[in-house]
Amino acid sequence: MAQGCVKGKRILVVSQHYWPENFRITDICAGFAADGCEVDVLCGLPNYPKGEWFEGYRYTGPRRESHAGVQIFRAGEIRRRGNTSLRIFLNYISFPVTALFNLPRLHGRKYDAVFCYETSPVLMMLPAVVYAKLHRVPLTTYVLDLWPAILYSEMPVRNKALRAVAAGVSHWFYRRSERLVAMSPALDERLAAIAPRAQRTVVPQYCEDLYAQDVHDAALESRFAGRFNVVFAGNISPAQNLPLLVECARRLKAADRRDVHFVIVGDGMSRDALEQEIAAADVADWFTFEGQHPVTDIPAYHTMADALFAALNASEDVGLTVPAKITSYLAAGRPCLVSVSGEAARVMDEAAAGLTSPAGDVHGLCENLLALADMPPERRAALGRAGRAYYETHFRREPLLRQLEDFVLSGKKM
Repeated sequence: MAQGCVKGKRILVVSQHYWPENFRITDICAGFAADGCEVDVLCGLPNYPKGEWFEGYRYTGPRRESHAGVQIFRAGEIRRRGNTSLRIFLNYISFPVTALFNLPRLHGRKYDAVFCYETSPVLMMLPAVVYAKLHRVPLTTYVLDLWPAILYSEMPVRNKALRAVAAGVSHWFYRRSERLVAMSPALDERLAAIAPRAQRTVVPQYCEDLYAQDVHDAALESRFAGRFNVVFAGNISPAQNLPLLVECARRLKAADRRDVHFVIVGDGMSRDALEQEIAAADVADWFTFEGQHPVTDIPAYHTMADALFAALNASEDVGLTVPAKITSYLAAGRPCLVSVSGEAARVMDEAAAGLTSPAGDVHGLCENLLALADMPPERRAALGRAGRAYYETHFRREPLLRQLEDFVLSGKKM
């Protein structure tokens, strides 16, 4: 849709997570606003991933802000402090309930479309569904993970009755959307079976332009000079399967390969457990934890890296997705070391941007790690160039943002 066609259109976006938390929906909304749309966001209070209020925030607010041309309406939520199962559950259910009671704050603000960016359990769609139905506005939901299937990859639920209830609730929400956006063809096929009447399209998660640049930080590069640095940048959660690196480190130690080093940039609910596992294996010398950094710092870590690492759990449902970090790794132009299956493996095979082993295959991962470390630098550079070329063709921000905007506002596929 041309920018002139969207000017003045009003979109209500519902997403539990938003700026200053690091989620792509912030950039999507800024893009909509830059095109001339009037964008309101109904979201929670920033406390992800550690469950601590971001500086300047508490439960009481602020509840109304603006950022990058977007108006922000914040609902309360129970923060996920400590990231225990109970606190995460309370965090998940508190946002849709409190957001529902915040809908009257939007009275008189008429919208042309409602857009739900589903980053957390499908229950977060509740306020979007209610508003869209009450005001007869088309609802588009961007599905990043399929619920409840994705839950079972991290939390096995064997009770058939509970699984049936969870599936029934999730499918009910998906069927309330007039339009569904899937982030991969495989996910789209699953959604077609769940909500056959919905308009559907596939829009991969694009990569912000800032990742497609080399940013040399002399101080950072000097800290890690003299080693083959494998960088992971992202959320440290069970789905990322980072314990694979601990087993790799054990094997590196046994082979006296001290030239290989893992740099972990980020934070999350599994960080403490990962550090404990590293200590128990006596391989702390092979790891450096850099903690959480602003997104603007990440390109410097990508540039410093000799290889970029990503992994997912071995699950058919997890395999429906392509992690955002893989698209940013491709844009960075550095060779990738990945342990994935499904859609992510398909992308990596097509890109020919690194070495891929099946999800959970620690032996294959370790072999690929050593192969990359011992590979001539010119061959690694060629893998990085292939990744950036694939990003340019498949994951650039501008065309994918236009495609998403067009579908949200008109239901048209590009």
